[in-house]
Parts: sequence; C-alpha cells; structure tokens
Amino acid sequence: MKQLIYLFFLLPILAVSAQEDDNPLSKEIVNDSITVIDEKYREDQFYVSVTYNLLGNKPDGVSQNGFSSGFHFGFIRDMPLNKKRNLALGLGLGFSTNSFNQKLLISESNGTYDYTVLGDVSFSKNKFTTYLIEFPIEFRWRTSSAKDFDFWRIYSGVKLGYVLHNSSKFRGSPNDISLTNISDINKFQVGLTLSAGYSNVNFHFYYALNDIFDSNAKVNSSGENVEMNAIKIGLIFYIL
Repeated sequence: MKQLIYLFFLLPILAVSAQEDDNPLSKEIVNDSITVIDEKYREDQFYVSVTYNLLGNKPDGVSQNGFSSGFHFGFIRDMPLNKKRNLALGLGLGFSTNSFNQKLLISESNGTYDYTVLGDVSFSKNKFTTYLIEFPIEFRWRTSSAKDFDFWRIYSGVKLGYVLHNSSKFRGSPNDISLTNISDINKFQVGLTLSAGYSNVNFHFYYALNDIFDSNAKVNSSGENVEMNAIKIGLIFYIL
C-alpha cells in the first residue's frame, strides 16, 4: 500500500517533465467561421457527491438503522499523462461530512469512552458524525477530446482524509447523550475510490482501508475491538 501511495505522488513529477511544447491551440473552420480548439485541454473539475454510508466489520449485535448519509465536495486538478490526454492524474482538495446511524451507544465516564450494544433500549436517534478535509488522488481514464464534453470515464485512486471534528448523539431512555471530539476516533482516514459513468453524473464507491475507531474502542460486554470501517456508495457530479 505504501508503494502505491508513493507512486501516485511521483506521477505528477513525471507528468510535468513530459509536457509537450506544441502550440496548444488549433483552428477549425466550421460553416465559414473559425473555432479555436484547445488541444492542451484539462479536465479541471469541481465535484459534488452524495453517498449512502455503510459500516463494515461491525461488532456482534451491532446493526445500522435509518439512513446514513455522506456529502462531499471539492476541486481536482487534472494533469494529463499522454499526448492523447485520455490518461491523467488528478490531485484534489475537498471536504466531507459523514453520518452513521447504528446501534452502538457511545458514552463517557471519567474521561473514558464506553461502547454498549443497544438491545431493547428505547431510542429515537443514535449516530456519530465525522467532518473531514480530504485529499483525493486519482488515476483517470476517459474518452474525452478537445471537442467532446460528454464522455465515458473511469477514475480510480485513493482518498486521504483528516478528521477535523466528530460528534455522537443519542436520543432515548433513560437520558440523552451528546459528545464531541471523541479521542478514540482515528484522525487519519484512507480509502480506495472508484468513480465511473458518462458525462456529469457518475457512480461513486469508497472503501476505507483503516478503522474509524482506534484500538482503545472496545465493546463493554465482550471486550471486542470496534474495528468498523466506512463503505460509501452513491453518485458523484463533475462540474467543469
């Protein structure tokens, strides 16, 4: 995994050194008018994504309830890797918020966090939420050209994230519980991404490679580690 990440960071240097010196503009006569075509086009893009968030590797007795959503937006700098410009590297900066509705209660006692599987307890809400700054790194393949703005694409890569803030909310019996900045949540998150589709609207998938919580998080009743990871499935919209 480390070698893969190192390769992604080396590719921009190789891409810059391989830039051609040709005139980036050409002209085409259409119906007696001159159309300027940018042969050095880039797919620099803003992106907006909406996802349904799942939890993998849930402890025994823990299930999800309700709708767990994610909202993601940012900008990706496109760096073509070949003359045809259908292969490129994308480096970006973004922000996301992710909620997870589930049946693992997080509470605090004397500075220590407790994790309890909710059984027959009556409650209307139990979720934790993370807010991240993200750095997507994509290897991009597409069927675009200097004149074609609607094309097929497959973008795969990794997304590095840093948790700026997190919170947990429980609404139920015997009393409500609200927590912020839970120290057991891993600050750094990393996952694999895949976006594929046609034109502006595309399928998006994210699979986290590390756990949401660190090794300090254990289920009270069993001592089992809370080794849940995030899986996100949804749509991503690319806007030039």
